[in-house]
Amino acid sequence: MKNLANPAVIKEILSKNGFNFSKSLGQNFLIDERALTEIVESAAPEKANVLEIGPGFGTLTQRLCERASKVVCVEIDSAAIPILTDNLREFDNLKIIHADIMKTDIKELSDREFGGASVKVCANLPYYITSPVIMSLLNPSLPIEDITVMIQKEVALRIGAKPGSKDYGVLTLAVGYWATTEIVTIVPPSSFMPPPKVESAVIKLTMRKTPPVEVKDTDMYFKVIKAAFALRRKTLLNALASGLGLSKDKILEVLKNADIDEKRRGETLSDEEFARITNAL
Repeated sequence: MKNLANPAVIKEILSKNGFNFSKSLGQNFLIDERALTEIVESAAPEKANVLEIGPGFGTLTQRLCERASKVVCVEIDSAAIPILTDNLREFDNLKIIHADIMKTDIKELSDREFGGASVKVCANLPYYITSPVIMSLLNPSLPIEDITVMIQKEVALRIGAKPGSKDYGVLTLAVGYWATTEIVTIVPPSSFMPPPKVESAVIKLTMRKTPPVEVKDTDMYFKVIKAAFALRRKTLLNALASGLGLSKDKILEVLKNADIDEKRRGETLSDEEFARITNAL
């Protein structure tokens, strides 16, 4: 089988099939052997069940199939489906599905294809849908163990940020509630065909068995976080009063009960402090 990470092979496939990369779908195919190896070692231990999102021509899929028990890949581009099928025709542990992952019932797909067994997700996501796809996967009702995903480096830094930093925000806390984060590797633009304009990063999100903080109402927890960051430069008192539609006197009472200084800004609070505010509310 041809090495699908070889630029010459990809150019041959492009020419043979008259394929053009789609900017609207954010298509950038990974051709870096080092990065591919690191992703596969993170995402697909021997005999794992793998759900791959956005396989493209199958550069990563090829390596996943060599290790995994079964690989199910979901590809939105109808033009890529026959090429992907032809490139990977030798693998009998592969299922290719033509669908939009954002419109796919992942629980139903997992139950149907993996029989309810636990699943590892691997994805080279178009950057414009990174956050919504990740958040849709971080659902405790899904049989997902972990998610290894290629995303924009800037977003990876936001997900792994610490309180008080410029990158710390809603995405940090939302992802951190459901999963732990590890940055696997940084990937330069030259590792892709065509090269994107930004650096990328591979991160691994491992689902938590229990959230890191106890809150009485998860929805309220995220409402408090969103309100605190909606007016990022305002004090916590002003941001929460505005974002939650409550009086400043009420917010003052809540912050006092949570032992939080009303003059602080949301970007300085830990998840445990946001949990205290939520429970006080």
